[in-house]
Amino acid sequence: MRPTPRAAALLRTFLAVLTAACFAAPAARAQLKLEITSGVTHPVPIAIVPFAEAPTDGTDVADVIQHDLVGSGRFTELARNRMPATPTNAADVKFQDWKAAGSDYVVVGQVTPTSGGQLALDFNLLNTLTGQSIARQRFVGTVASLRNAAHRASDVIYQAVTGIRGAFATRIAYVAIAGAGADERFQLVIADADGYNQHLILQSRFPLMSPSWSPDGQWLAYVSFESHLSAVYVQRVLTGQRTCVSMRAGINGAPAWSPDSKKLALTLSGDSGHPQIYILDLSTQHLTRLTDTPAINTEATWSPDGRSIYFTSDRAGEPQIYKIGTTPGSAPQRITFTDEYNAGPHLSADGKLMAMTTRDDSGSYRIAVQNLTNGDFRVLTHGRLDQSPSFAPNGASIIYAQRPGQGQAGILATISVDGLTGLSLKPTQGEVRDPAWGPFIQ
Repeated sequence: MRPTPRAAALLRTFLAVLTAACFAAPAARAQLKLEITSGVTHPVPIAIVPFAEAPTDGTDVADVIQHDLVGSGRFTELARNRMPATPTNAADVKFQDWKAAGSDYVVVGQVTPTSGGQLALDFNLLNTLTGQSIARQRFVGTVASLRNAAHRASDVIYQAVTGIRGAFATRIAYVAIAGAGADERFQLVIADADGYNQHLILQSRFPLMSPSWSPDGQWLAYVSFESHLSAVYVQRVLTGQRTCVSMRAGINGAPAWSPDSKKLALTLSGDSGHPQIYILDLSTQHLTRLTDTPAINTEATWSPDGRSIYFTSDRAGEPQIYKIGTTPGSAPQRITFTDEYNAGPHLSADGKLMAMTTRDDSGSYRIAVQNLTNGDFRVLTHGRLDQSPSFAPNGASIIYAQRPGQGQAGILATISVDGLTGLSLKPTQGEVRDPAWGPFIQ
């Protein structure tokens, strides 16, 4: 039996004897550095003109927007030293000059103080070929929220040009690991989707793993070994309020929120030692058991309608993905048949695509997607050890953990569902793993 890298690591960690003794003191977190690794053949040329800005915290709004759009792999920027002018409103844009400079679109804008002591970010997206305004909007907030406002502007621009809702203003969660041996520490971190604006949620000398966002983006569920045993916690992101919701005998792992945020799907082994899929009602602590086999059953994820659970099981010999109804007594249905090894399912928000880790003939682990309507299966990545996929809330990209080569530290990476665009998020120190992309926040 060869469980998935994540499942195998999960079981090894759960069954290991943990000798660490205490929490670590707060430490600086490694910044994530974004690098574009691939893009579309003909990206859209766009110019993000420096904004007229009121005194702020130093945030360069135009640079943040450019960073977002170019980082998506679907846009190419016009360098500032090649811009024919630096207008900050649409009336001053001479479209023929921008067309001559090679830009199809120009973004201009301002950051101005409001009477309430806040800042207003106004932007205008202009089509240089037609001379028309394609999108314009105002975002108002505090100085501290200016970077988020810039991401929201990027979302509007991205959707206006591509027709796909942007996800730049969303957040990611991940586990960061630094040090070794007695100095090893684990950190649960959330950050903007581009890796900036990091916030430490929890730090421990004990392993942390499997973060999962609630659908409203207010809570994280995760596994912690701080009591020398595996336990599942839920923690409110804003306040730090946390509660242990499962510390049962054996394995407590792989939490996944239901669409209504009222339940968690869990992997529990009990005294038998056989991991099974359960549903935990958070308000009553009532458990509903869904699987009952001597096989490894783990890594549950919910369908968007909450009626089904997709999970990894090696009941047929090698890990494959199955689907089971959330009603007790439901019969599981095998979903994956391509290749001998498919595990770690995660569904897109519309329920049409399923991401997973697959193993190819060379023994490498790659990220793949399967269309759940027609069964179409596509391998997206080309790494040696790619795992833990998580869809962006717009379903256009997937974030995953990657170990580039033997002895190299783990990083995060993204890939578009068409396989054409990708980027990496590399820590400046230590390593990162177990990414989870958060939902849209209204």
